[in-house]
Amino acid sequence: MVHFRRLACLLLGAWLAGDTFIDMVMIQNFRSVDRLLASPAEPAAQQLAKLEPADARMLLRHQVSEQNRWYFETWGVVELVIGAALMMVLLFGSSETKGTLLLALLMLGIAVVQRFVLTTQIVDLGRIIDWVPPDQPSPERSSFWLLHNAYVGLELLNLTLGLFLAARLILRRQRRSADQGAEPLDRRGRVAG
Repeated sequence: MVHFRRLACLLLGAWLAGDTFIDMVMIQNFRSVDRLLASPAEPAAQQLAKLEPADARMLLRHQVSEQNRWYFETWGVVELVIGAALMMVLLFGSSETKGTLLLALLMLGIAVVQRFVLTTQIVDLGRIIDWVPPDQPSPERSSFWLLHNAYVGLELLNLTLGLFLAARLILRRQRRSADQGAEPLDRRGRVAG
């Protein structure tokens, strides 16, 4: 049982670390466009000079968006595999409480919604708004940000649930270890023997 709990903790840690890492990468990708445009290397500066600044920024942001879309879709699949493996380990490999199983199931359900409902719509809308100038109003941009904010909200909820699940797995193990090392007690709570 202890080994399955360790495996569950490893899978949960990979899930939470992966979520955190992918979020950081996507944010930094967009910031890299502005950093590149602010101080490009000489060969890049020569190529960028051939374009209007707004066009260069739009082209680079499109490239970063395509990368991020690939990350979103790929991480969504990896997240589902990790989540399903975690659920199987908790369900069949350990004697977890219903609360622990419910937390893992909620996390997996959120990942399913993110991948199959939100990500597909965010990707489709993102490809449309890549070429709409930032100062031009767009109903697709409004829908994109609404879905994106829903995704971020679910991501934060999943991270919070993951931290609660981690705490339950760790604290339950510590309680069991303490209980196993304790002397047996009689009915009055005194050490038997």
